[in-house]
Amino acid sequence: MTHPSVAVLGAGMVGTATALALQKKGFRVTLIDRLDPGRETSYGNAGVLARSSLMPFNHPGLFAQLPQLLSNQGASFRYQPRFVLRNLGWALRFVGNARRGVFEQTTAALDALIRLSLQEHAQLLLQAGMAHRLRDNGWLFLYRQARAFAGGALGRERMAHFEVATEVLDQDGLRQLEPALKPIFERALWVKDSWSVDNPGAVVAGYARHFAAQGGRILQARLRTIAPLPGQRWRVVGDGSGDSGNSGGDTLAEADRVVVALGPWSRQFLATLGVRVPMAFERGYHMHFAPMPGLTLGRPVYDTGGAYVLSPMEQGLRLTSGVELTDCDAPPNPLQLDLAETSARQALDMGERLEPEPWLGRRPTLPDSRPIIDTMPGRRNLWLAFGHQHIGFSTGPGTAALLAALMCGEPPPIDAHPFRAERFLRP
Repeated sequence: MTHPSVAVLGAGMVGTATALALQKKGFRVTLIDRLDPGRETSYGNAGVLARSSLMPFNHPGLFAQLPQLLSNQGASFRYQPRFVLRNLGWALRFVGNARRGVFEQTTAALDALIRLSLQEHAQLLLQAGMAHRLRDNGWLFLYRQARAFAGGALGRERMAHFEVATEVLDQDGLRQLEPALKPIFERALWVKDSWSVDNPGAVVAGYARHFAAQGGRILQARLRTIAPLPGQRWRVVGDGSGDSGNSGGDTLAEADRVVVALGPWSRQFLATLGVRVPMAFERGYHMHFAPMPGLTLGRPVYDTGGAYVLSPMEQGLRLTSGVELTDCDAPPNPLQLDLAETSARQALDMGERLEPEPWLGRRPTLPDSRPIIDTMPGRRNLWLAFGHQHIGFSTGPGTAALLAALMCGEPPPIDAHPFRAERFLRP
């Protein structure tokens, strides 16, 4: 019996996990990306696999924060006005989805997806020989003032509702847990049942090697589009590593089914098929710093006042910045990272920068902060898995398990309705 063939487009956490899940179901899978697996958005995150990530950026507290955010002066959020004007429909829908009813639907959906992902990650880390990169000691939300801690009540309420294990720490409790931090934080929240890894890009690469070792094909090429073939199959068109074509590009693969898991580039790719995706790009930066002798962190920490996450990584201390709302491939703007570094040095003694230039990543966000995990309306054998905003690393394997079940016509492991494509896409 010949098993169906699938081309998975995009080799980040979502695409690589999807390739593995479909391979496990018996599909013949080709994984295609312009770079090696795990070298784009999945490379530069804070490495946190967090139950607390069920909280979207567009929550009911956003309405009160809008005046400050729109001032375009904060370290946590900056925007390019022309981008917002060109994408005003997305922006209005994003803010509108901060309503309590939508927010509760989103947190329930994301909690289910994160729970499933943690189960899948646990298996994949062992199977791929990546378990040594895992820390199971949670992560910390840090608050410089008690009033800031009070302002996080909504997030704590949602975490308690979904039974996320947390512990509130005073200054003494925080000092015992992370003695290297300077005493500038009045309160902290320890999210206990979250994990982290010391190199998220290496984890994705390890998953990809596991996929290849089991017979999966990995192809490095620049994608252009897909074209229909007889029998409701697809031809994947791109540049390089394919059959020589013409000015229309090379044939990279022919497949019975295609999965678009291109993260922020899914919008541009689907536009070649005439599909308009209401997606924005929450860009972010990171830089590694040399740890000072005897002064290190045991887990990632999120300074809510300084608007950064600091994670102990294999490469050093990784400082990640807040949100920059602008075009996907706009020139870098290091301002937010510079502000984050200033705040981080108030909290921890760090050495020098370890790279000449900051890393830049793009986080693809749909108006309700939920990904699309579904078939494309009106396009047979075209499947979608993108729009994971800040939490693709946390939710990639769960996305893969859900999509693989849907593609096989099996009962889904979680409710698939919140992630349906028809929320935003039409035939």
